[in-house]
Amino acid sequence: MTTTPTRCFWVDDADPIYVAYHDDEWGVPERDGRALWEKLILDGFQAGLSWITILKKRAAFRAAFAQFDPAKVARFGARDVERLMGDAGIVRNRAKIDATIGNARAYLKEEDFATFAWSFVDGRPKQNRWRERAQVPAETDESRALSKALAKKGYKFVGPTIVYAWMQACGLVNDHTTRCFRHQTLSATR
Repeated sequence: MTTTPTRCFWVDDADPIYVAYHDDEWGVPERDGRALWEKLILDGFQAGLSWITILKKRAAFRAAFAQFDPAKVARFGARDVERLMGDAGIVRNRAKIDATIGNARAYLKEEDFATFAWSFVDGRPKQNRWRERAQVPAETDESRALSKALAKKGYKFVGPTIVYAWMQACGLVNDHTTRCFRHQTLSATR
């Protein structure tokens, strides 16, 4: 008999997509600027929805948004917006679609998006030691500063709560609770 490892409070152990995301991806430090941008866009689309909704639609999002190639997305026009608004495979929200196109243009102006993002945590994952769900914040000083900097660069759907969720997902902070089996492994990540 195999025992289920203890995971973070938000994971539905019965959902293999959620389990794989938690165990293999969430909180793992991401250093690729394009991958960071993709995840930021997906976190923006998640606003007001459950994360599992976005995970289940991630392949459709990638297909709809040219594999999240910022150079291609930045060239999207009105016809592309209408195509996306008709795509049932993604979240059809005009403001979020328009923001994605604008965010691609903002990304292309950045010399090194990964270095920019990681500078808000001094270039290495911030190691938190939350034991209980109630201890995990929705936003932090770092997410507020990064949110403000992104907005100043022209990004949309980058409020401090969205940015903090993105920081957690991309491993800028280790917010696996100390009871979670992934916490210790990622605590050793530099």
